[in-house]
Amino acid sequence: MESAIYATLTRQSGLMREMQVVAQNIANLSTTGFRREGVVFAEYVARMDAGPSLSMANASGRVVDLTEGGLSQTGGTFDIAIRGEGFFLIETPQGERLTRAGSFTPDAAGELVTPDGYRLLDAGGAPVFVPPDAGPVTLGADGTLSAQGRPLAEIGLWRPVDPLVLRREAGTLFDGGALEPAEGATLLQGFVEESNVNPVAEIARMIEVQRAYEQGQAFLAREDERVRGVIQTLGR
Repeated sequence: MESAIYATLTRQSGLMREMQVVAQNIANLSTTGFRREGVVFAEYVARMDAGPSLSMANASGRVVDLTEGGLSQTGGTFDIAIRGEGFFLIETPQGERLTRAGSFTPDAAGELVTPDGYRLLDAGGAPVFVPPDAGPVTLGADGTLSAQGRPLAEIGLWRPVDPLVLRREAGTLFDGGALEPAEGATLLQGFVEESNVNPVAEIARMIEVQRAYEQGQAFLAREDERVRGVIQTLGR
């Protein structure tokens, strides 16, 4: 009986983690460049001191959905969307991070920064600088920023060497470990990429997880009643 309870508890714990991930996905339906996540369930076999081993659920792993989101036209000079594979490289206090959220603005020094003040890096890993008096700025599909026909910088696109290493750090920022240049993608000026969360699919998944959790709770309640009945019977 204890083995069944332990196995069910690990399943319940995993379902709670998945519900938290689904809730986070739904909360970021309108977040620019957001990437939905999913929970990976795996089997964990525990060795018992006596008797056969016990198979339990392990749901500590997460997977990032890299499917492209839709485009939203803003007309902003430094609003940039990626079509294809790759991420922008951002400089943060914790180190270089990846993002698909391409909404940037020049700061007082003329460097392009995110809404949180993190600097956008170019193909060489240096901050992207746009002189205040540069005039109208245009962006080529290859990431080249130009003003009046004069190249200013080339925005770099990067990807993890191992896609399985990609981990969400906060919001739309990811830690990708070792990086390499991403090739074959194009950049669009005046657009931002929307969240790739499908609201219908996420709500349906939330209902499935909730029902599965309720079934597990009902099983635990029945097991508790069974154990109490055994104790009462033996105590007579």
